[in-house]
Amino acid sequence: MTAILVTDYRAALDLLHDDSTWTKDSRAWMRTVPADSPILPMLGWRPNVFFSEGEAHDRYREVITDSFDLVEPHELRARVRLAADSLIRRFGSVGEVDLIADYARLLPLLMFNGLFGLPDSYSERFISALSGVLEGNSPQEAAAANAAYEKYIVELVGAKRAQRGPDLTSWFMDHPHGLSDEEVINQIILTLGAGNEPLTNLIGNALSRMLSDDRYYSTLSGGALTAQDAISEVLWNDPPLTNYSAHFARRDVFFHGTWVRAGQLVMVSYAAANTQFGTPTLERARSGSGSHLSWAAGPHGCPVRRHALLIATTAIERLTAWLSDIELAVGHAELVWRNGAFHRALAALPARFTPITPDQAGATPWDSGPSSSIRSDTISTERRPASAR
Repeated sequence: MTAILVTDYRAALDLLHDDSTWTKDSRAWMRTVPADSPILPMLGWRPNVFFSEGEAHDRYREVITDSFDLVEPHELRARVRLAADSLIRRFGSVGEVDLIADYARLLPLLMFNGLFGLPDSYSERFISALSGVLEGNSPQEAAAANAAYEKYIVELVGAKRAQRGPDLTSWFMDHPHGLSDEEVINQIILTLGAGNEPLTNLIGNALSRMLSDDRYYSTLSGGALTAQDAISEVLWNDPPLTNYSAHFARRDVFFHGTWVRAGQLVMVSYAAANTQFGTPTLERARSGSGSHLSWAAGPHGCPVRRHALLIATTAIERLTAWLSDIELAVGHAELVWRNGAFHRALAALPARFTPITPDQAGATPWDSGPSSSIRSDTISTERRPASAR
C-alpha cells in the first residue's frame, strides 16, 4: 500500500481544482488495502460531501452550508463564551491547567454537542471515539473507535427523529434536499469529525504560539498582537491538519514530474505546500497576500471556515481575558506533539496563572474585545515569521 504526498503549492492547487483527472471516490482503492488498516476510518468511502462529486457533492454541501447559515454569529459567539466560562470555572481557582485536555479539546465538544442537539453528558464518548479514529494506533483500536463513533451518531439521529429541535441535526434532516437517514448520519459523522479535532488543534496551536512569543503581550491599552494574528500564523505554519485532501487518479497520469497510477492515493501536505512562500510573515497572513491551504481549496474546501474561525478566536479571547497573566509551565521546547499521519496536535499544553474565581461577586474578564493580555518569559523562535526575528 503506497501513497503520494503533494508538497508543492502549485501542484496542490492543480490537484484540488481538477475533478476531471482526480476522483474523491475511495471505493476502488479500499479493495487494495487490508480491511483492518488503521487509516480506513479516515479514508474509507462514505456517502458524504468529502467522498462525493458532481450533483451528489453539491447536494450534500448545500445541506451543510444552509444549516450552518441558520446559526447566527452573535448566537455562536455567545455559545462559545458560555462554554469557555463553564470550563474556566473548573480550573480557575487552581492556578494551573492543561490547556489541551481541560480547554481546547473540551470546548469544541461542548459547542458541537449543543449545536447538533445533544447534552454535554455525551462528551466523553465523543472524545474517546474521535481520538481513536484520528490516531489509529492499531487496527483493533481504529475499528473499535469507528464503531463507537457511528453508534454515537445513530443515537443522535434517532433522538431527533423522535423530537426535532432548533439544531443542526434537525436542520440536516428537514432540508429541502431530502437526505435519507443514512445520508444525514454520514454528513454528521463528517461534520463532527472535521469540526472537533482540527478545531481543538487550531486553538491549542494558537495558544502555544501566543504563550511562547512576547509579541502577543501588552497592557490593556497596548498594541498586542491578537488571537486572530495567532490563528493566522498557525494556519500558515502549524496547520491543525498537516496532511489530507485524499484524491485518487482516474487514469495513469504524469503529474508535475511524477507518474501516478490509476487508483493510487494522493494526498496534500498543507504544511509543506504553505512553505512554498518561504516562512510566511505575519504581514502576509494579515494582508491575505497568497493563500494558505489549511482549509484546502477548490470544490472540496472547508464549507464552514467562518464558523470555525469565530469559535477559535472567541475561545482564545475569552480565556486570555479571564487569565491575563497566563504563561507556559514548561519551556516551549519541552512540549510534546501527538503521533499521527494527519494532524499537528499537542499532547498537552501545561500553563499556570494567578488563581481566579469567576463566580465571585464583581468578577469580570479584563476585556471581552479582540486583544489579549498575556506574557511569557519563554520566547520560542521555532518556525516564527521572519518579521519577528
